[in-house]
Amino acid sequence: MPFTGLLLFTLMLVPLVILQRLLHREIQAVLLIITRSQPLTIGLFSFLFFPGVLLHELSHFLMAKLLFVRTGHFSLIPAALPNGRLRLGYVETAQTDIVRDSLIGIAPLIAGSLFIAYAGISRMQLNILWDVFRDGNLNLFFQGILLLPKISDFYLWFYLIFAVSSTMMPSESDRHAWIPLGLWAAMLLALAILTGAGAWMLENLAPLLDNFLNAVATLFGLSLILHLVLLLPTMIAHRVGVKITGVDVKY
Repeated sequence: MPFTGLLLFTLMLVPLVILQRLLHREIQAVLLIITRSQPLTIGLFSFLFFPGVLLHELSHFLMAKLLFVRTGHFSLIPAALPNGRLRLGYVETAQTDIVRDSLIGIAPLIAGSLFIAYAGISRMQLNILWDVFRDGNLNLFFQGILLLPKISDFYLWFYLIFAVSSTMMPSESDRHAWIPLGLWAAMLLALAILTGAGAWMLENLAPLLDNFLNAVATLFGLSLILHLVLLLPTMIAHRVGVKITGVDVKY
């Protein structure tokens, strides 16, 4: 079936983004119920995701340097924004053309995916679990999850994959150049089709793009598995905390 990579990419990306936001809210709620302090909750939350935040901001910085874009302040200090969101870090970069801006914005996703590919596949063999899950064999999938802690240094790699995969998605400011770049790409694609290159592109370029999207979707699937595994106990901890303290957090 053509374009299965695009379909799988979409099917993995959307629930991953939703689960990330939900899990982050649940973790913050648990921490806030325990500490009763917003500054302490922000500090603990940022510490929990520090490896991922470091890789996220460092990838912005290095990509900017590789593309000869001037950089400014670099910070890993968390801060609550006026819109209610939490900023875990930032890198200031000079505004440039839409291509370089887009590459700098997508750098955390590239770096995070490479790390997940190494840690998840080479160190933890999560690709086997993903194949089982994708085939719909849930019994074997849950059996595999129970065997994961027997892997050498499992908890270290599990934590690092979770921290990186939860923070690798480009932020709203990272995506500011994507719309104009997408419009230019769409115009070039339309021009290529009008000039008769559509059949050649469909035959030669589409399979390469489809294979690439399949690979990225697999990495997203590995991250999705980790978020699914962690979401239930975090939600239970939230509910137990509410029962014990009588305090809840509303968003």
